[in-house]
Amino acid sequence: MITSTPPPSIVVMGVSGSGKTTVGRELARLLHVPFVDADDLHPQSNRDKMAGGTPLTDDDRRPWLLTVGHTIREQVQAGRGVVVACSALRRRYREAIAEEAGTPVRFAHLNGRVDVIRERMEARADHFMPNALLDSQLQTLEPLAADEDGSEFAIDGGPAAVAADIRDWATAEVGEEAAV
Repeated sequence: MITSTPPPSIVVMGVSGSGKTTVGRELARLLHVPFVDADDLHPQSNRDKMAGGTPLTDDDRRPWLLTVGHTIREQVQAGRGVVVACSALRRRYREAIAEEAGTPVRFAHLNGRVDVIRERMEARADHFMPNALLDSQLQTLEPLAADEDGSEFAIDGGPAAVAADIRDWATAEVGEEAAV
């Protein structure tokens, strides 16, 4: 019996500067699914607040997280998987995204040394997130719990290698679930 497994919906998560967008674009290419940068879904008020060096509150984030989840839902309803680059720093943020998506969402947490992430942030131009907010993000970050649908990936292998590792993890897990 041949079964068709739907393409996965994956959120590439982590602090600013961890490589979410770069890895996410490559992962989407490998999986042949659309890529969405959740930063593009922020309302201008959130972007302005962060650009001014002020961390977002949960009240600021909630509508944005629901938009991220809704975007995933739309892709799945269209018969596609999707890769979304989104910080998703706290468990309750990940839960809000998954609940709004209404479909299984997998989380790939990009993790690395703070000095490497800080260097990356300092090297990029034209990003609204100032380096000063990295410490706030690190304090906010809640690593994936054992009961969450996700895995952690080290960023030191380079974006293409990290994306390939995530693809292998996501497709192996989906294949195993389909075989059950």
